[in-house]
Formats: sequence, C-alpha cells, structure tokens
Amino acid sequence: MGEHRDTFQSRLKQINRKHSAMSEGYSAKMRPDGLLVIQPRRVQSRISARTVVFFAGAFLLFKGFLMAALGFDSYDERVRTLAEGSVLERAGAFIMQADPASVFIAQKIGPVLR
Repeated sequence: MGEHRDTFQSRLKQINRKHSAMSEGYSAKMRPDGLLVIQPRRVQSRISARTVVFFAGAFLLFKGFLMAALGFDSYDERVRTLAEGSVLERAGAFIMQADPASVFIAQKIGPVLR
C-alpha cells in the first residue's frame, strides 16, 4: 500500500512541475506521425551577451578614466585604502584594482586629459 502512495506522490509531483512549466507559455507542434506534442516554451534570458560585453567595456573605460584623471599612484593608494575596509569594500577594491586593459586605456586617455 505504501509503494502505491509513493508512486502516486511522484506522479503528482511530476504533474505539478509540468503545470508550472506550462504556465510560463507553451507551444504545440505536430509530429510527422500526426501526434500533437505540447512543450513548455524555453525562458530566454533578458540579458544578452552583447549587453554584458557593452557593460564590461563601459566599466573598463570608467576605470581607465579614473586612473588617468587621478594618476596611477593616487588611484592605487585609494584602492589600497578601500581594501582595508569591510567585506563589501574589499570586494569593491578587488574589482577596481588595476588590470592591463584599464591601464592601457588610461595611458591612451591620459594625454587627452592633460
């Protein structure tokens, strides 16, 4: 009797999962043999790879601008000060530390700012 209840519960769980997937939308397709198959629609990410690349580039430009405007020594000192703070500040210092791409950008922007 217990095994019948377990199989019923697993079937019920599967039906609930399928129902929640179908509530997001579904598509119906007819197979070559004439059987109509209904499948849940795939949820597409709202953030594309192009958007991620754009924001990463903008962030690198921002870091390069800060390095060029403040100077490399002053920028490194500020990041070191930030690294001595709380966990959130240390995470920010890790993200804001100088990397080759932002240093290259700062070197190219520096003469324009001066």
